[in-house]
Amino acid sequence: MGRALPTLLLILAGVLVGGTWSLYKQGAARGAVVITGLLAVLATAGGLLWLLPGES
Repeated sequence: MGRALPTLLLILAGVLVGGTWSLYKQGAARGAVVITGLLAVLATAGGLLWLLPGES
């Protein structure tokens, strides 16, 4: 499962970015947009950091 988890995190990040944009365009509550955006940032960071070389 070496590369599967970061790939899934990056896919999740893409879905969350799309969800954030959709919420924003629909005029959803600011809190919902911010929370969804933060989750997208965390998923992206997690996926990218997981791919960095390091000690195994």
